[in-house]
Amino acid sequence: MEHVITIRTEKADLAATLHYPTGQPGKAEKDCERWPLVIICHGFIGNRIGVDRLFVKTARELSALGYLVLRFDYGGCGESTGDYGAGGLDVLIDQTRCVIDYGVSIDCVDLSRVIVLGHSLGGATAVLTAARDSRVKTLVLWSAVAHPHNDIVRIVGKQEYERLPLGGTIEHHGYQLSSRFFESLAQHQPFEQLRKFAGDVLVIHGTSDDIIPVDYASLYQKMFWLRSEGSCELDLIYQADHTFSAASAQAAAIEKTANWLNFIHKRSHEWNDWTI
Repeated sequence: MEHVITIRTEKADLAATLHYPTGQPGKAEKDCERWPLVIICHGFIGNRIGVDRLFVKTARELSALGYLVLRFDYGGCGESTGDYGAGGLDVLIDQTRCVIDYGVSIDCVDLSRVIVLGHSLGGATAVLTAARDSRVKTLVLWSAVAHPHNDIVRIVGKQEYERLPLGGTIEHHGYQLSSRFFESLAQHQPFEQLRKFAGDVLVIHGTSDDIIPVDYASLYQKMFWLRSEGSCELDLIYQADHTFSAASAQAAAIEKTANWLNFIHKRSHEWNDWTI
């Protein structure tokens, strides 16, 4: 069952789609089982559908496995209101937390299994959100940005960025990107913040990604390994591009994610049984 909803925030009304676990009723009963929640964060000037419907397919596959999935458009993207990037990366983090607010308010959500899956800039946003919000228990990073300012400048084009007037905007694919947006990107460093997150992490990256360097994946893993708590697994998908556009790459990214989520849940149960 899928529902199109609107999540209201201070800066924008966010369009979202909620996927209930297949075969489960939309309204939970008091004695229902608890559902793990997956929130999908799209990347730079993206939307909740994704390239080649990546996020739609991911949500449907995970909901068929018993997950409650929430995918949404950031302000100014897709069907959401607002201007993308008007408040900088801080607003993207705030909007992600508002979506978490909505998700955990749903009956029968398992608060110990709140998972944020972020792609590209959405991956960096997921890391920064998890560093601030203890409700996030697990992270899945797909082709994640590691240096927000440098990576987005490279995508927009250095020459175009250098024409950005102080306090003004430049246009990129129809989006007006402000100097405030780029200033905010420079103020946030995922590698410096990730140690504040103590949960488990899965990093997935395509070896043929020509947008975000595949080397970032191993750097993320090394930085997560330096924490005193939480695991980090790395999985590279051979010849996959930035958006996993090939059917085989899409299937691999979704399957690897689902298998890992099931593995860490099983491991947690076995550990609890052993300690008892």
